[in-house]
Amino acid sequence: MPHDKDLLEEALAAAQRLGINAQIEQWQPNINGGHADAWIVFQLEGKKVRYTAEVKRGLRPVTLGAVIQQLQRLGEKPLLVADYVTPQLADTLRNHGIAFIDTAGNAYINHPPLLVWVKGERPIARAILQPTGRAFQASGLQVIFTLLCNPEEVDHPYREIADLAGVAHGTVGWVMAELPKLGFVGEFNKKRRLLQPERLLQQWVEAYARTLRPKLLLGRYKTETLDWWKTVDPNKYDLKMGGEGAAARLTNHLRPGTLTFFGTKAEPRFLLDQHLKTDQNGEVEIRRRFWQFKNPEPALAPTLLVYADLLAIGDARCLETAKLLYDQILVGFNK
Repeated sequence: MPHDKDLLEEALAAAQRLGINAQIEQWQPNINGGHADAWIVFQLEGKKVRYTAEVKRGLRPVTLGAVIQQLQRLGEKPLLVADYVTPQLADTLRNHGIAFIDTAGNAYINHPPLLVWVKGERPIARAILQPTGRAFQASGLQVIFTLLCNPEEVDHPYREIADLAGVAHGTVGWVMAELPKLGFVGEFNKKRRLLQPERLLQQWVEAYARTLRPKLLLGRYKTETLDWWKTVDPNKYDLKMGGEGAAARLTNHLRPGTLTFFGTKAEPRFLLDQHLKTDQNGEVEIRRRFWQFKNPEPALAPTLLVYADLLAIGDARCLETAKLLYDQILVGFNK
């Protein structure tokens, strides 16, 4: 988008004030069959070094996991360009080895012998850009989720999509009107097809963490132990397991530190059987189930949602496991 290029140029100007000489080499290059926002060339110690840049606005802790994974897939030298990176987010990015610059003059560039590390600069006051469409608002995200999990549904009747997504029929209409304009749906031989599913997934997981996920929380609870995740049958309580518990069952690669379940309510029998007590800082959470289609793993939330929740949690354990789930999701896209 044009305004993203403006933000990039503003961040490069801030970097220039730090003594970092950088220029845009190419806007929106293709990277390994995907795309990035830009190639940036830094003049470092008399040598040219090219970074692959992604531009992000409104960076938050809940979206940082998704952003880190996207950057790590860009290649050897990823660069985050943001409107503002808080001191806490700056520390996290540095710990993950992610270079960044922002428009306030905060930066982390580690290219020996050069090290630039600036945090704590105040953000520049600016107008908040509101989303221009409705597809990435809460109900629209439910439709996109349904299409990502079931790509063949994109050519099915709107009412069928609405039933599977748990939204009104009209919601599907305006989402399906916007997706072709955004390059995510095309028509071939009079049939609709989902396009660029990996890029759509990236945009969805960030918007989910920011917009839809906070609206889904029904309750959070304290538990004496988390070991029961191994044996509990969520279907017994009309629940589906998501988050770290589902990821552990799908990959055998994670010891859960939190448990997430999706349903229509906090079933009293479930709370009693698992000895759960209401606690806003508890390790167990129940969120509203918003999808209505069947999952191949009947006790679990769809893998795509498990992946998105791991990214929203965002710690190193969850990000590592999310990479494994991402590979499974890509297989579904390429069928």
